[in-house]
Amino acid sequence: MTITTRRAALATPAAMLFMPRVLRAQAQTEITVHYAQPFIYKEAYDAILAAFAKREPGIKVNYVTTPNYEEGAQLILRQAATNQLPDLSYQGFNRLRVFAERGIAQDLMPLVKAEAADPATIGYTSNLLALGHFGGFQSGLAFAASNPVTYYNADLVRRAGGDPDNFPTNWGDVLQLAGKIDRLGDGTEGMWFTWNGDDWMFSALLFGHGGRMLTEDERDVGFAGPDGLASLRLIDRMVKEGGMPNLSATAARQAFTAGKLGMIFQTTALVRGMKEGAGNNFALRTTGMPVIDLAKGRLPTGGAAGMLTAKDPARRDAAWKFLRFSTGPEGQALMVRNTGYLPCNQIAIDDPQYLGQFYRENPLFLAAVKQIPISIPWYAFPGTNSVRVTQTMVDNIARIVEGRATPEEVQRDMAAEVRRLLPRRS
Repeated sequence: MTITTRRAALATPAAMLFMPRVLRAQAQTEITVHYAQPFIYKEAYDAILAAFAKREPGIKVNYVTTPNYEEGAQLILRQAATNQLPDLSYQGFNRLRVFAERGIAQDLMPLVKAEAADPATIGYTSNLLALGHFGGFQSGLAFAASNPVTYYNADLVRRAGGDPDNFPTNWGDVLQLAGKIDRLGDGTEGMWFTWNGDDWMFSALLFGHGGRMLTEDERDVGFAGPDGLASLRLIDRMVKEGGMPNLSATAARQAFTAGKLGMIFQTTALVRGMKEGAGNNFALRTTGMPVIDLAKGRLPTGGAAGMLTAKDPARRDAAWKFLRFSTGPEGQALMVRNTGYLPCNQIAIDDPQYLGQFYRENPLFLAAVKQIPISIPWYAFPGTNSVRVTQTMVDNIARIVEGRATPEEVQRDMAAEVRRLLPRRS
C-alpha cells in the first residue's frame, strides 16, 4: 500500500464520522412561531417546545411574542405587507376572520384530512373545528379556549359579611358585596372588571343579556339597543357601586394577588398565575361569571388558534408538525396544566391519562368547565377595520370608567363610530 493510499484509507473513517453531522445540520429546519400574551402562555409554550424538541430534533423553533392579541394581529398584518411573516402564528379567535379574508391564513383541512378522514378520530370534533373556521375554510386550529370567570378573595368576602361558599350569582348582589368590601378601608378596593384591552369582556356582558355585537345580517351594530345600554350601565355601576378603580389589567392583577382587591373578573386562562400570585396571602376561590338572562344569556369563548402562514415547503411541513403537536392531546395537556385555559382536543378532554386527575386535584380550574354549555364563539367583526373597531369600543368604554361620559353618551358615540368602520355594502 502506497503512502497516498494509506492516507486515503485513514481519512475515510473520519470523513464517515463527520458526514452524518453535516447532513443532520443541513437537514434541520428552522421555523419562526409567533404567539401573544407571554404573561399567560410562556410556561405553556416552553413546555410544549421542550416536549416537541424530543420528538422532532430536526426542527428548531424560534418564538416571537407580542404583549396581547391586538398587537399580535397588527404585527402579522404589517409583516404580510412586507413579506416577513412567521411560519406559524397563534391568533385570537376573533382575528382569524380578517386573516382569512385577506388570504393570509391557509386552509388547514387538507392537512388534517391527510392524517385522518374523520378529524374527530384525532381529537378535532366539529365544535372545536368551528372555533377556527372563518372565510369558508379551516383558517386555524383551536389551541386554547376560555370563558370569563370570577376570582374572589374568600377572606375579604367573609370580612365584608359575605359567605365564601355561596358567592352571589347575580350582578346586583355582586355589586352590593363589592361595595361592602370597598368600604373595609386600609386601601382595599371592591372589584375590577376587565373592560380594557379588547372587546371580549364587554361582549360577555352583552351576550349575557342575550344581545349581539352586530345585527344578524352584519349591516348594523347590534349593541345600539337596550341590551347594549344595559351592559354599559352595568360597567357604570361597577365604578359607582362596586368600587371599581381605574387600573390597567396588570395593576389590577397585582392588587388582587396582594390581597387588596375583593374580586376580579377575567379569563380563566389566569387561574394558574392567580394561584401562584396569591400564594398564602389569602384563600383564593373561583366561580362562574354572573349571566343576566338565564334563558338567553351566553358567554364568549376566548382564546387562540394556530394559523399556518409558511410558504416554503420544508418550513410549512415543520410548522404543521408543531401546530399538530400543540393542538394534539399531549400538547393540550401541557397547555392546560400551565395556564387555566380549556383544552381544544377531545382526546385530551376524554382520556383520563391526560387531564382527568388534574381536574380532580385542581378545583379552581372547574368554574370555566361548567360554563362550556353556555359559551359561544368570540365575535369577529367583518372587514379590514376590525382591529380599529375593537379599539374604538375600548376607548369609548374608558370614558365611563374615567367618569367622562354617561352610558347613554358612550352608546351613541360608540355605535356611530363603529358604523363608520363597518364594510360598505350595496
